[in-house]
Amino acid sequence: MSRFFTVEAIDGDARAGVMSFSGITVETPYFQPIATRGIVKDGRFEDAERIGYPLLLMNTYHLLCRPGIEVISEIGGLKQFTGWNGGILTDSGGFQIFSLSPLREVTWEGVRFRDYESGKPFSLTPEDAVDVQLDFKSDLAMALDVCSRLPAERKRLERDLATTHQWAQRAYEHWKSRGGGRTRTRLFGIVQGGTELDLRAKSIETIAGLGFPGIAVGGLSVGETRTEFTRTAEFCAQNLPTSRPRYLMGVGTPYDIVQAVGMGYDMFDCVLPTRMARRGVAYTWEGVLNLKLKKFSLDTSPPSPSCRCGVCKRYSRAFLRHLMVSDELSGAILLTYHNLHFYYDLMRRLRRAIVEGKLANLANRCYKTLGKKL
Repeated sequence: MSRFFTVEAIDGDARAGVMSFSGITVETPYFQPIATRGIVKDGRFEDAERIGYPLLLMNTYHLLCRPGIEVISEIGGLKQFTGWNGGILTDSGGFQIFSLSPLREVTWEGVRFRDYESGKPFSLTPEDAVDVQLDFKSDLAMALDVCSRLPAERKRLERDLATTHQWAQRAYEHWKSRGGGRTRTRLFGIVQGGTELDLRAKSIETIAGLGFPGIAVGGLSVGETRTEFTRTAEFCAQNLPTSRPRYLMGVGTPYDIVQAVGMGYDMFDCVLPTRMARRGVAYTWEGVLNLKLKKFSLDTSPPSPSCRCGVCKRYSRAFLRHLMVSDELSGAILLTYHNLHFYYDLMRRLRRAIVEGKLANLANRCYKTLGKKL
């Protein structure tokens, strides 16, 4: 059996690696597009495949609500249900503890949710979260955790962390009892602790000690300051095991990704490339464009002159602006394709720079342009 994760090159703290599972190869650093309900919003699987993405992230909570585990399990799992032939990472439902706080109740046993549309109650324990993701036949799965809203009092962070660690142990033991590494599903544990570095250190020791094949850092980009984010993310990266993939959850902007790759993170996910596309925003190597602005109404240049995607080869800023201000769905579809292509290209360039030992040069160029709005 091939090794799950291998580091192939190092430049400073940054790593270029390979994850291998279920006949799928994922070169890291890697950004995962979000396919919340089973498909990328305003996108198609053909688009993700054409760009080159081998792995998508799907949402356990939303798929449990609709169509439900019975439907997906009966059809044969998420790949059979959705038609996506690549890899699938499913989250555990832990982020919804943060994002849907009015619709849930956390106990030592698990979390009681309500369906965000119907109001129907359902419970999710750490064992349930593992079982659901095994029934989904996910390639990569996440242990159930408590994502604390920041800023938070230390007592709340300590309580949430104790729950997360207790759940992590139960999830890992249940995964092992269901076959563990002999199953197609690799389980990731999640480090929490807010912006308290001693709590983060305790969490890293606990989660790493349990033996999860991969380790994620959660609970960032949830209300902390920019300084707190950078300090906490960097601290965690410096203390995570080097032999397992490091997943910084919910991050982020191209600027944040470049910074986090330099810290030593391998995996990322975020809704930004698709969400901002629906708002008329294009990420480019020249800066961030809000194509709804009137100044683009006569601009016949492509969204990004240096981009090689099909959108930039064919469509102008003026035409894309026309589609967006006219509320044409095709505008969001085209910008979604472009933004996902940009993110893929960004990760490809970062990986190549690490292999060549030139990450610092690329990062400096990125910092000058990726935060700039045109």
